[in-house]
Amino acid sequence: SGMGGILGHVAIIIGLGTMLGAILEVSGGAEVLASRLLNLFGEKRAPLAMGLTGLIFGIPVFFDVGIFVLAPIVYAAAKRSGKSILLYCLPLLAGLSMTHAFLPPHPGPVAAAGLLHVDLGWVILMGVVCGIPAVLAAWAFSAWIGKRIFVAVPQDMVEAAAEARLAVIEEQRAQGVVPREDPVPLGTVLGIIGTPLVLILAATFSSIALDPSTLRSVVEFFGSPFVALTIALLLAYYLLGIRRGWSRKSLETVSTSSLKPVGNILLVVGAGGVFGAVLKASGVAQALSDTFNDVGLPVIVLAYLISVVLRVAQGSATVAIVTTAGIVAPLLAETDHSQAFVALVIMAISAGSIFASHVNDGGFWMVAKYFGISERDTLKTWTVLESVLSVVGFVMAAVLSLVVS
Repeated sequence: SGMGGILGHVAIIIGLGTMLGAILEVSGGAEVLASRLLNLFGEKRAPLAMGLTGLIFGIPVFFDVGIFVLAPIVYAAAKRSGKSILLYCLPLLAGLSMTHAFLPPHPGPVAAAGLLHVDLGWVILMGVVCGIPAVLAAWAFSAWIGKRIFVAVPQDMVEAAAEARLAVIEEQRAQGVVPREDPVPLGTVLGIIGTPLVLILAATFSSIALDPSTLRSVVEFFGSPFVALTIALLLAYYLLGIRRGWSRKSLETVSTSSLKPVGNILLVVGAGGVFGAVLKASGVAQALSDTFNDVGLPVIVLAYLISVVLRVAQGSATVAIVTTAGIVAPLLAETDHSQAFVALVIMAISAGSIFASHVNDGGFWMVAKYFGISERDTLKTWTVLESVLSVVGFVMAAVLSLVVS
């Protein structure tokens, strides 16, 4: 029941979100988003444009995929300006990291919502409220540190990125995809990304604003995470695929290949569900709950601290979120709390899960190698950036918890 209960809730959501991100990636939607924002903000505000790109594109794609797709644009912006690549990559990474930790359909917040029985609409709302100030603080740090540490554009990665892009194009052609010369419309990209968020939020607040009625039932149906993501995926299939000359075989191939890394994620989430169930059935969870109650700290503070310890100890943000959610569940069960409050606890857990990324975190090495940053400078920049996101996100959640019970 531990594994089945959690995977029954999150597996389809993660799978649909992954396929949606893959279509946006291969269709060139990320490049369009980044280039339009760069043109809109100009060279002086290019770091802000990169940050917004990471923030928007990070919603439907995994953190590592976002780096892979958007890194060439970072290289181009840094090379054109002659400034440190940190000015451009750190805001991008802050946006990608915030969405990965705080917002569905990413595995951590989705799994925590399932374990703590919270509507995803509340998780999205609190994720935005807590995450936006956190990412703004991270962008401010990026601007400060980027002027003090110079890192040149890694030429080997520029060449590798170009080769990878050519390989993708060749693969598309081999699959029967006929590339179109005109870029994907920016409005289409934003519409597809925003569709599931709007539908899920509408369903969440319809239960508050509307009396039971046919209209409310319809809104709640289309706002179900499964239905909302399915609608967004079908829109992406048509607007970014079929309408632009893709064959059904190409859509199937891209979707199937995108699911390969999901297996490991689902195993981690499922194992976290099993761990939580064992803790509960064995009485360990209650013992931990009693111990933490004796400490006298608010549950939201305990949730953050436990998540921080697990993150620093083993490196994985998803493992930290799922494990912490299983541990604090008995604490929350002792008292009736609103959905909004429990969503804020999830935000505290999520914030703790990204604290102090260091050498035991795969993301640390990905950032260091992809952007040509030394290990020492990565600790000064990326590790601190993640800590800023974590602390500010937690402070926002803690302050809001004082007025939301």
